[in-house]
Amino acid sequence: MLTLIPTPIGNIGDISLRAIEALSEADTLLCEDTRVTKKLIQILEERYNTSFKEEQHFISLHSHNEKEFIEKLTPAFFEQNVIYASDAGMPGISDPGQALVKYCQDNGVKYDVLPGANALLTAFVASGFVTTKMLFWGFLPHKGKERAASLLGALNSGYTTVLYESPHRLEKLLEELSHEEPSRKIFLAKELTKKYQKYYFGTADEIKQKVDANLRGEWVVVLEAKETLGRSAISQNDILELDLPKKVQAKLISKITGENTKACYERLLHL
Repeated sequence: MLTLIPTPIGNIGDISLRAIEALSEADTLLCEDTRVTKKLIQILEERYNTSFKEEQHFISLHSHNEKEFIEKLTPAFFEQNVIYASDAGMPGISDPGQALVKYCQDNGVKYDVLPGANALLTAFVASGFVTTKMLFWGFLPHKGKERAASLLGALNSGYTTVLYESPHRLEKLLEELSHEEPSRKIFLAKELTKKYQKYYFGTADEIKQKVDANLRGEWVVVLEAKETLGRSAISQNDILELDLPKKVQAKLISKITGENTKACYERLLHL
């Protein structure tokens, strides 16, 4: 069978007993990076005196070779203990893994997904935004109109929205947020569960004054839900389902969300 295993996002102590057991009993380990998984196993051996099967087989499986690898798979491959482990966190959350699950569903292969460490949910709870609804936006596009449209979509989703961002683009994101929504409250979590974990809360301009020059590390950004102009029974999705020109859809959506009509139209062009 296949077992998807979440791995610690920073603190090795967050690994579960079930994850350790699955790793130790695996015949073949599919890894986002074999070096990272081997290092994890080495730490488990040294720190927790864990015993692993001899001659475990490690295979690199990442976003660049996932499609080709799965096309060559046969169900017989899973007549052994196979695990998939991403570098850190839950497989399938901005990491490979979901295509493997889909393969198992389509081919009658037994699979399981273990619960565990996840930056998305950790940051959502730590943000303090009192809401039961949350939307995961993942990584924004790197640049251009696609990035601008995606950011506006996140800002106007109507939900507390969680983004992942690289340290190389965090300063850019804060500038964009300051320009688009200067009064919007946001929460930033840096290096979750690690030694230098830090939380920042406030507007984009306030946070720019708080963060130090060292932006290296993993960042999670949580955007407070935008207040709508009124309690509308019609949602954006309801409008998008109507057979209307994009410009008309944009005007209607701007009426119920308060989003700039032109910006909304640009965003809809990229949906």
